[in-house]
Amino acid sequence: MTLLPRLPARTGQRAAAGFTLIELVITVAIVSILASVALPLNELVVQRSKEQDLRRALREIREALDAHKQAADDGRIRKLVGASGYPTRLEDLVEGVEDQKTPKKEKIYFLRRIPRNPFTTDPSLVAAETWGKRSYASPPDEPREGEDVFDVYPLARGKGINGRPYREW
Repeated sequence: MTLLPRLPARTGQRAAAGFTLIELVITVAIVSILASVALPLNELVVQRSKEQDLRRALREIREALDAHKQAADDGRIRKLVGASGYPTRLEDLVEGVEDQKTPKKEKIYFLRRIPRNPFTTDPSLVAAETWGKRSYASPPDEPREGEDVFDVYPLARGKGINGRPYREW
């Protein structure tokens, strides 16, 4: 068995023990550029998610309001003369209303719970307080509360991704 002689290391070369300072600086620069691109995208994803939750909540409440009105028009809910047929408050959709067409006066429920406005930041507010309420008698461009709840709108300021103010959704 013949052993080859070991060649001596070249003079002036050192063994690679780690990264040079310039390599570290370039790596940090690349990572910071990627992070600065990713942060606005993350904010957009969060806003889009909240807006989808807002659309879903508005649809759910508005469908329940319309179902209450339809039940009142069908004579299943007692309606005072001159009343619109919409609930007097949002909580009525959850608490239920007596069905006038059943002998046992069972309750009709329109919602399991009132959805919370996803743009509300105050956790002390109950879900019904996170919405602006419009009565049947108020104009659409200046919604006001009144004797009934005809519609709801977000109280959040600002505009959505689509450019429309949240209050107009």
